[in-house]
Amino acid sequence: MTRFAPRRAAILACFHREGTLAPGIALCLLVTGAAFALAEVERVVTGRAWLEALVLAIVCGTAVRGRWTPAPTWRPGIAFCAKYPLEAAILLLGASVSETVIRAAGPALLVGIACVVAMAIVLGFGIGRLCGLPARMALLVACGNAICGNSAIAAVAPVIDADEDEIAASIAFTALFGVVVVLGLPLLGLVLGMGGVAYGALAGLTVYAVPQVMAAAAPMGVVAVQMGMLVKLARVLMLGPVCLVLSLLTRPGGEERPAAGSMGRPPLVPWFLLGFLALAACRLLGLVPVGAVVQLGEGATGLTVLSMAALGLSADPRMVMEAGGRMVATVALSLLALAGSALALIGMLHLA
Repeated sequence: MTRFAPRRAAILACFHREGTLAPGIALCLLVTGAAFALAEVERVVTGRAWLEALVLAIVCGTAVRGRWTPAPTWRPGIAFCAKYPLEAAILLLGASVSETVIRAAGPALLVGIACVVAMAIVLGFGIGRLCGLPARMALLVACGNAICGNSAIAAVAPVIDADEDEIAASIAFTALFGVVVVLGLPLLGLVLGMGGVAYGALAGLTVYAVPQVMAAAAPMGVVAVQMGMLVKLARVLMLGPVCLVLSLLTRPGGEERPAAGSMGRPPLVPWFLLGFLALAACRLLGLVPVGAVVQLGEGATGLTVLSMAALGLSADPRMVMEAGGRMVATVALSLLALAGSALALIGMLHLA
């Protein structure tokens, strides 16, 4: 019987761990459900969800955290939801890579979009540091502005090991400016006298979320919407390469201290990025059924919202508000830099 003691102890420890995770996971699921419910109410009342469930999960979680500090019983489950569902969501995003989008965009536009994204990240990071933001928070804002807003922030965060306060602040202020861009961009297009193709490219290069691109491009006609969606989806494709590059650049050197429970040096490329690349390759090779793509996307969205709820419950609202002035300046100036780069690309490609 004694030889089975270690295995029995391991099984009991596993059940004990699941027991400690349950309260925090249940709380995160409750906040996630509230976020989706609020997004649906918003959609019914206004016709569209100006604030996505992802943002509302952060807001709801932070609001709860502002009035209640989780006891030790809750924390393991909250920490679990803040990490692992987000990593799984990044893996599932690989299914969003579309060969149709790559072919339709053309090599010149794809190269141009990649250059704009890279330039926006570099400029945004520099602006954030000049405004006094910590390096990781500046990088989160830069990637959010350059690629796809909240989704990019959520995807980059585990790669650079950002903490809850940095993620919550970055998403909160970036989401606010995302709404401002949707409302203000059509006015800029009218002032500049842009045609549907050129304005659609501008919307696709500057607006954060895919639904927001449609909202921003719609006032300029169907052509603007189609071009905006094409450019936006091509821009989203940059998320995988950017995360991969950041993973390599932020890899600790020889003096790193392994995290508690670690077996040594961290992997050169995180497992979820390898999964993202593998799933993207399967999609491009036609191995992912068309019907499964939507389901995988919905799964990625749900897991991301769950993680955002956990991050909101973990974040200290005082730390989020302390970043206010610096964060506003960083996001605003980064958006101006992105818009300038986008207009330069549109001019170079002679889009009408």
